[in-house]
Amino acid sequence: MTSCEGVMGAYWVVDVRRPGEEQRLDLHVADGRVTEVVDHQEARPGRVIDADGRWLIPGLFDGHVHATQYAIDRSRIGLVGVSSAAEAVEVVAAALDRPGQDGGARRAAARDGVPVVGARFRDGLWPDVPTTRLLDERFGDLPVIMVSGDLHCGWANRAGWSMLGITEPPEGVLREKLWMDALGRIPQPRSGSTDELLDTALREAAGRGLVGLRDFEFADNLSSWERRRAAGGIGIRVQAGIIAEYLAAGNARGLRTGDVLAGTDGLVTMGPLKVLIDGSLNTRTAYCHTPYPDGDHYGELVVDHDSLVAQMQLARQHGLEIAVHAIGDRANTIALDCFEETGIRGRIEHAQLVLPADLPRFAQLGVTASMQPWHAIDDWEIAGHYWGRTAAINFGFASLAAAGATIEFGSDAPVAPLDPWGWIAAAVDREPIIGRPWHAEEQVSVRQAIAWSALGRAEVRAGDPGDFALLDQDPYALSAKELTAIEVHATAVAGRWVHGPDAE
Repeated sequence: MTSCEGVMGAYWVVDVRRPGEEQRLDLHVADGRVTEVVDHQEARPGRVIDADGRWLIPGLFDGHVHATQYAIDRSRIGLVGVSSAAEAVEVVAAALDRPGQDGGARRAAARDGVPVVGARFRDGLWPDVPTTRLLDERFGDLPVIMVSGDLHCGWANRAGWSMLGITEPPEGVLREKLWMDALGRIPQPRSGSTDELLDTALREAAGRGLVGLRDFEFADNLSSWERRRAAGGIGIRVQAGIIAEYLAAGNARGLRTGDVLAGTDGLVTMGPLKVLIDGSLNTRTAYCHTPYPDGDHYGELVVDHDSLVAQMQLARQHGLEIAVHAIGDRANTIALDCFEETGIRGRIEHAQLVLPADLPRFAQLGVTASMQPWHAIDDWEIAGHYWGRTAAINFGFASLAAAGATIEFGSDAPVAPLDPWGWIAAAVDREPIIGRPWHAEEQVSVRQAIAWSALGRAEVRAGDPGDFALLDQDPYALSAKELTAIEVHATAVAGRWVHGPDAE
């Protein structure tokens, strides 16, 4: 391929195909935008990049990421697939006992005040209970902290709880606000090393066709992304969300949703105000109309109707879109009620369990359903166990689409992998991934899944931003299993190549 030197000048990408089509096309890019998509011809003036018949799709966008947590998570001890509290303990112990630098370094760091952290456990179906005592017996005064896969609960030994400022350790896990506050007190790597970890992760994601993300980290995201861009990290698009605490502290700087942050090459914009109103399925705190089978409880409502209305009015005053975390069906009903009462438009993050009567309200109220299909892979067994009696719809992609809703996809990383082809495959056909059918009626086409992963763009057209990817296979011709391994040849953001032979 002839290099375009990573600049935003004009060039042609020639001999591309749209998925499902054999027609050869040429793409002209200038000043960061697609200016023409025309029939292929052998000779084009100026810089030319020959795509050799590869398939052209819009760049993929992750609608829901916790960026700093994702970066840090990569250095923690993974507990994915662990099937009991006892096994989780042994996995962490094995990591500490591993010969060589890894295990010894973790132990030495723990003695210097950096806890041993296990990450991404899911205890919803465990036969035993994660307890402080269990960790105490195995690790003694070595501080050990376990972070759940959904980030909504955690457990530790006494030394770990003490490090988190918990003076009266619970017998078992800590959930929701108490845990979220504690999670923020886990000693973190310095910002520079975290940024390096994140940059590496984002370069890998760009290698999967990702051109941007919406960051919902509970932090000063504007300052974080300004720092990262100033340091010259990978140039993908970022919508930086904000939470009420930072809004009250003036961190929004008068920016409205969509405004560009100065000094970020036009790539970082102000995102929505994020409000979390219920918990999650694994932690059994998603707020539901039907009680959970393990007790007479319905989950946890973190923010009630009146408080959510107040947050929506605050968002409107500041010119911000609002993004409401709602997983359980009752939380979704409350969120939609508040959207209807205030008249504000915005997003519901997750919309994992929705009553049939609430489906058309998304379109009627102009509320985007921001969903994470890979959760259907992680949660299908636990959803069957805890939500098997409900009349609400799990992961209602097809039902919401049929009701006219606007849908966007994402990962919720680190809760799920930051890999768009994983979530696209999960939305298209879960059976090859989990080994059995599960709510096949809610599966969607590859074209729909790509469009909902690209801010509504199913194909690249003239006038679009210069955000696109070249694929080595036609995604429309692949099975779900094959989609997870699709080869991305190159990725461009605003006309600059961030992955592939011409990447900077």
